[in-house]
Amino acid sequence: MIQRLQTLYFAISMILLAILLTGMDIFRFVTEKTTYAFSAFGVESRITGSPDSKTETISSTPYYIVIIAFILFIFFALMSYKKLNFQVKLARAIFYLYLLMTIGVVIASQVCSTCVSSEEATKELDLGFYLIVAGLPFTLLAQIGIIRDKKLLDSLNRLR
Repeated sequence: MIQRLQTLYFAISMILLAILLTGMDIFRFVTEKTTYAFSAFGVESRITGSPDSKTETISSTPYYIVIIAFILFIFFALMSYKKLNFQVKLARAIFYLYLLMTIGVVIASQVCSTCVSSEEATKELDLGFYLIVAGLPFTLLAQIGIIRDKKLLDSLNRLR
């Protein structure tokens, strides 16, 4: 009963991260001939303007493994509700790791903009980026809720 709100916050964070595993673009660079898209499965280039646009994988770095591991880490923290001290530490670690991941995506978008050879490339943030950013406040709210529950249980234990 006490854990209901934190469970909801962690579940929303896990769902938002799991949506990225569908291959949704996080950000992309568009030139007049080619589109470079960054997703959980790596960087792809798509030729625009032709009816049979070919997709070529430039870098197949498995970012999806990091996302799956992070989802499992959130699930592990969610299931450790009987050890509140440990869960508080895990929730704090989840928030900071999620923050680092979000900052890493922003830095990657800036670094990749210098890698595109054309100077006329425009950077577009896709829905995947906004899903990553939207999950960050939910991890913070879950952490705050767990700390409140810990304080409530500690005050109840003092009264006994």
